[in-house]
Amino acid sequence: MTDENLLHEPDNAQAILPPGFLRNPVHLLAFGFGSGAAPRAPGTWGSLAAIPLWYAFEWMPPVAYWLVVLVAFLVGIWLCGKTAADLKVHDHGGIVWDEFVGMWIALGLLPDQVYGVLMAFMLFRLFDVLKPWPINWLDARMPGGLGIMVDDVVAGFMALGCLIAIDVWIMPFIL
Repeated sequence: MTDENLLHEPDNAQAILPPGFLRNPVHLLAFGFGSGAAPRAPGTWGSLAAIPLWYAFEWMPPVAYWLVVLVAFLVGIWLCGKTAADLKVHDHGGIVWDEFVGMWIALGLLPDQVYGVLMAFMLFRLFDVLKPWPINWLDARMPGGLGIMVDDVVAGFMALGCLIAIDVWIMPFIL
């Protein structure tokens, strides 16, 4: 099998990591500080691992917050692309930096209480797993690190949109 075929082979999405793979700082970040190396549901573990880091900068003014998210997205394109290329797969399931950024987007405006964080997590995971249009369309067509990142960014914005809708249209009637 050629390297070109290996990059697009779906069975290699959970390729075994070479020994010492996570000692490389690029790979360690792309794998969400190791959370993506979980044997089951690495995307879920990566999404959970993003929450403590979110608390480190969620207090920032909105412009600074969104700048951090933008930088994480731009750096993530390179991190995820490099790690996928080193593993010779298109999007290894353990690459979860995209989940980090997607979660930070979902958490971007509203959740200031535990239930808001839980709702953001559940909605983000729902959109990331189900991949409704346009997520599935983008996921199938975007190459490299951008392709790895963009579907989770859209899932994050879809989750954020749902949280805003819940906050505006449902919460006033409950409280």
